[in-house]
Amino acid sequence: MNPRRIVLSLVAGLASTLLLGACGSSNGTGTDHAAPAASDPAISTPVASPPSTSTSATAGTGSDGGTTTTAVTAKAMNGLGNVVTDNNGMTLYRFDKDEPSPSKWTCKGACTMTWIPVIVQDSVQTSGVEKSLLGTVHRSGLKQLTLAGWPLYRYIGDTAAGQVNGQGKDGAWYAIAPSGQKSATTG
Repeated sequence: MNPRRIVLSLVAGLASTLLLGACGSSNGTGTDHAAPAASDPAISTPVASPPSTSTSATAGTGSDGGTTTTAVTAKAMNGLGNVVTDNNGMTLYRFDKDEPSPSKWTCKGACTMTWIPVIVQDSVQTSGVEKSLLGTVHRSGLKQLTLAGWPLYRYIGDTAAGQVNGQGKDGAWYAIAPSGQKSATTG
């Protein structure tokens, strides 16, 4: 085959890939505010919790890019008071554009590359978080954890336990308090 044809074929393939990738991107703000599709029920259901309050479990990555957790814990964070963390000590966040009643997530597509949905399997252990406030909302066949109805996320910019780099991002993302309220800077 002619080398020129090979190069042209490669360029055409690359251009096609880039165009297809652009079709799935958002407006560049890192969030996609469209409501979930009708096939994604937005009903929150309680999460069964075993009596133990241990938090020594390992998180994994869900098939939708979400992060799987088995426990939530209330921890004091400097300047924010008590916030909720997952079983690895990573801060959990809520998004002001989501809805708590009924639970409804609006972060999807490119947004979930920065704000990773917290996925649960069956039960979630708690420490300092009222079990009755936990629930789930369906997300692409998985269960996203909710607290007081708010869908929960991890921020990709938090690279170590105890970080709260997502606090106040875009004026809409806040570490979540054990009550489900957004955490506010206290000093």
